[in-house]
Amino acid sequence: MFKTARMRKIRIVTLEKYVAPTVDALHESGLIQISDISDSIQQDPELAELVTPAKATPYTGKLSSLLMKTNGISELLGNSLSEGHGLKDLAMSFISPDLPVQKEVEKMDTEAFIAKAEDTLSQVEAKTSVIEGKLSALDAETSELQSNKSLANRLSNFDMDLADLKDSKYTSTTVGRINAESASEIKNELSKLTDELDIFTVPADDKEGEIIVVVTLKEFSDDVYSTLRKFDFEKIEVGDVEGTPQQIISNADSRLLTIESERASVKSELRSVAEQWDDDILALKEQLENEKEKNEILSSFVQTKDAYVLEAWVPVKDTEKVEQLVEKSSDGHCAFETIEVEGTDDENVPVLQQNGWYAKPFEYLVDMYSPVRYNAIDPTIFVAITFPLFFGFCLTDAVYGLVVALIGVVLLKGMGKVKESMHSFGWILIWSGLWAVVLGLITNGFIGDFPERIAGFRLPTVFAPVEAFVHPDTILIIAIAIGLVYTNIGFIIGAINNLRYGNVKEAIGSQICWFVFEAGIIFLALGVMMPAIGMIGMVLGGILIVATIGMLVWANGAYGVMDIFGYMGDVLSYARLLALCLATGGIAMTVNILAQMLNNMVPVVGIVAAIIVFIGGHIANFAFQVLGAFINALRLNYVEFFSQFFMEGKGKFDAFKAKRTFTKIK
Repeated sequence: MFKTARMRKIRIVTLEKYVAPTVDALHESGLIQISDISDSIQQDPELAELVTPAKATPYTGKLSSLLMKTNGISELLGNSLSEGHGLKDLAMSFISPDLPVQKEVEKMDTEAFIAKAEDTLSQVEAKTSVIEGKLSALDAETSELQSNKSLANRLSNFDMDLADLKDSKYTSTTVGRINAESASEIKNELSKLTDELDIFTVPADDKEGEIIVVVTLKEFSDDVYSTLRKFDFEKIEVGDVEGTPQQIISNADSRLLTIESERASVKSELRSVAEQWDDDILALKEQLENEKEKNEILSSFVQTKDAYVLEAWVPVKDTEKVEQLVEKSSDGHCAFETIEVEGTDDENVPVLQQNGWYAKPFEYLVDMYSPVRYNAIDPTIFVAITFPLFFGFCLTDAVYGLVVALIGVVLLKGMGKVKESMHSFGWILIWSGLWAVVLGLITNGFIGDFPERIAGFRLPTVFAPVEAFVHPDTILIIAIAIGLVYTNIGFIIGAINNLRYGNVKEAIGSQICWFVFEAGIIFLALGVMMPAIGMIGMVLGGILIVATIGMLVWANGAYGVMDIFGYMGDVLSYARLLALCLATGGIAMTVNILAQMLNNMVPVVGIVAAIIVFIGGHIANFAFQVLGAFINALRLNYVEFFSQFFMEGKGKFDAFKAKRTFTKIK
């Protein structure tokens, strides 16, 4: 619980003949994290002379190609199945998602699997490629019709066949938009070029310009265009269209409606294919990913003429299982060497946390901060205890807490079934919400002061000495006491970690000194409050405080004295628990007062306005206070607690493990 799983390195040697079944067995078990052995081999010159780096199998490229193709088909089919889903379907997919269907698959060698994958893909592509071709053709026609329609709209004031604006064998026609105020000047300039020229204009659709058409002999077309470019001229490409603008728009609209009908029919065909093949493609995609991973992993091995050597991290408790697994898959043609992690040389050891059912979800919050360092104390259990407590303390409203817990249940029963992160987050919200319920009932937080102000009764669960708005001083004392205890737990963990790694000076200057300081404060307080101790307590307290200053200066230099203010700031930071507790109740109380005033003072519609204010106000307060509670509960762990001891690791244990979401071995 407080420590991560003990790890060791294991080297496995097996004959080339058995490397494939061995890798397959290890992949299915998920017991090891394979390391690239090249670096460690280079540190052993004798071994480096005997082995050479291995390479991924020649099938890797083919598997990658098939996986890319499968991803494309999977996306196509998935989009087809999800198309047309509205907000209701989206909400239902969140609340009650469809669980993946596991398809039974056979074990086969890579070559046989590739042949099967190609056969499956060819069957699906035979159907999807035709459908994609139809959709592409419809999309291309739609784009052309929309382009023609846009052109017709721009030239809508022309009452003529737009085909007449095309160039002929001897003439050139230039069409474009000009500013209305420049029309006369442009015509004058163009008329100077040649008499073999015809110009006419019509108002543009934006009413601020004109559409100009210039027809001239081809030999003058460049001169015409050069002259027009001197003005604010925007050329319009007429293209291959026929009919008047109104005819073009009408025909385009009619055809676009037909295309939408045809597209719907084609998409219906695609949906039928998706319903038939989607599960198979998802299973194939997962198989390809697994097969690719197995074939690529060989590049992390080294080899001799007849054997392969791999190196991996394995939890100590699983070492025997791994050895038995390899012996079975290689028919006993294998050898092992285990390498223990000695002393404090453990910075690069992967971390496998081993928390119980309650604390396990809170690993998610610890990982958000950083991976834990191997051999250091795992703080997850402390976070699992304090995060829900801090959250509930900040929220301190029974109804708000109940809603948070219900959201957690929805996550757990919905997306939590398919996503591990949502499963963890669901449990976090449940425990946090339940703490808010308990603390709300005790401190008289139930939609603010709803029971007494509106419902006319007092909660029987209220414990008067800690009623939030009657005794905030008591709440503050409790918050500071919690902070003092939790900070000291952090000092204890930090001192243990530092002493374990031989950082004695760091332990004295960052953790141990504060126990001396606290003892000094206690003796001083006793000396002042208890005449029997009197001067003795005050002298002892003064000596301990001076000793603390000496430790800080010795360990951290002259500026180390400033750490006293940091210590005080860390402890006093827990006063935010009171601040957020009062903020939740205060705003909720304000909403209740406003709703009550509207109901009492505004005739007829007052009750409606009161209900709107009541519901809207509490929804807004709930959203802001839940966010604040979550952030501050995290902060008290990340900043005030973790800063006292946390040692960052390089990474979590990443098991070499087959994905089995959509498939299962027969």
